[in-house]
Amino acid sequence: MNDNTPDVLVLRSNTHGLHARDYADLLANRLPNHDVQLATTSVEERELIEHATVVSGVDIDPELLEHAKDLQLFAGIAAGYNHLPLDTFDEMGIAVTNASGIHAPNIAEQVAGYILTFSRQLREGQEREQRNEWRHYQAEELMGSTVTVVGLGSIGSAVAERLSAFKVETIGVRYTPEKGGPTDEVIGFDQADFEQALAQTDYLIIAAPLTDTTRGLLSEEEFTTLPSDARVINVGRGKIIDTDALVTAIQQNQIDGAALDVTDPEPLPADHPLWDFENVIITPHNAGHSPKHWDRLADIVAENVTQLSETDRDNSLKNLVQS
Repeated sequence: MNDNTPDVLVLRSNTHGLHARDYADLLANRLPNHDVQLATTSVEERELIEHATVVSGVDIDPELLEHAKDLQLFAGIAAGYNHLPLDTFDEMGIAVTNASGIHAPNIAEQVAGYILTFSRQLREGQEREQRNEWRHYQAEELMGSTVTVVGLGSIGSAVAERLSAFKVETIGVRYTPEKGGPTDEVIGFDQADFEQALAQTDYLIIAAPLTDTTRGLLSEEEFTTLPSDARVINVGRGKIIDTDALVTAIQQNQIDGAALDVTDPEPLPADHPLWDFENVIITPHNAGHSPKHWDRLADIVAENVTQLSETDRDNSLKNLVQS
C-alpha cells in the first residue's frame, strides 16, 4: 500500500490526556503487515478513510463515513458505544467493537480507594494534617462489611475480585443471575431481591452501563431502603442515580456518604450542592484513566484486524457490539 491508502486508520481522538499518536504507533508495532496511519486533520481523515478497512476513534461523523468505500470495522476506543452512528454502520454493513474491559483494573483500584477513604476516614486525617493537628480520630474496619456491586461485567467483576482480599460479603446484581459471578451471592434486578440487598448493604457500587433498567435505578425509594451508614459509589453512568434524590439523601442523613466519578449533569456545575458536602468525594470522570489504556486497546484491535481477514467476523471479533 502507498502512503495515501492505509488499511488501518486512527482518527485524531485523544482521550484522558493520552495522544492518539501513541496509539497509532502501538498498533503499527503490533501489525507489521498492515499500513497504520494517524489522521491529524479533518482533511486527512476524509482522504485516508477512503480505502481503510479498519478505523478507530472515540467517535465518527456520519458525513465522514460517506467517504469510506472499503470500511469493514469501526473500533471504538471507549467502553460506551451508544454515541456512535450505529444505524449508519448497520446500513453500511460495518462491524463495531468497543474497548470493554481495558478499564477494569484501574477503575477497580479507584473503587477500592474510595472505600478505604471512607472506612479509614482518610479525608479526616488529611484535613487534620493540613491543620498541623496531631489528634486521634475514630475509623472503621472494612472486614465483615457487605458490598453490593451493581453490574458484573469486567469492571464490576474486577471490583469484587479485589475486595475479596478484605474479607467482605459481596452481592452481585446482574441481568442474568443464573450466570453467577465472583460474588458470594448473585441476584437480578427483581425489585424485591434488589431492595432486600440494599437493606443490608454497607457499600453500594454502581458499575453498570446506562440502560432502560438502570436509568434512575437509585431514587428516593432506594435511598430510603439503604441503611443510614451506607456509602454509595458510582463509576457507571451519572443518570443511574437520581441526583436530586441523592442530594436529599445526604442532606437528611439517609446515607453516610457518596463517591462519584460520574454525575448527572456532567460536568457537574461549579455551584452544584454536591460539591459542598464533606462526605461526598467527586472525581471528574477520571477513574478510566490509565497509562496502560492504549496498550490494552491496541492488543484488542490488533487481534481483530488480524482476524478480520482470516475468519467470520461475527464469531471471532473481540468486543463485538454490532456486526
